[in-house]
Amino acid sequence: QVQLAESGGGTAQSGGSLRLSCVVSGYIGRDYCLGWFRQAPGKEREGVASIGSNGIINYAESVKGRFTISRDVAKNVLYLEMNSLKTEDSAMYYCTADKNYCYFTLLTRLQYRGPGTQVTVSS
Repeated sequence: QVQLAESGGGTAQSGGSLRLSCVVSGYIGRDYCLGWFRQAPGKEREGVASIGSNGIINYAESVKGRFTISRDVAKNVLYLEMNSLKTEDSAMYYCTADKNYCYFTLLTRLQYRGPGTQVTVSS
């Protein structure tokens, strides 16, 4: 069983930065997908960034150039570095994973997800 636990959310001012972390517990296999999606109140889930076991990274257009996804394989931790934050980035952010290749369009429907961490960006 794979378990995910996010941390690092909080409040930042517009233009500021936050870094989210996600500890990945359990065996995820050789072929896997790790990523982040977000959901704001009253809005649909939105895939933010993904990284596959093959190292391929994808970002939503809305965060390209501002967010960076990375992983520490030795520590089993996934990160999301968020810079130049905007008020529209405010949402609950979820770490997600699947024992399969990454398809960015399916990022919001992967098999595993954490409880989420809130990110609030104030103007």
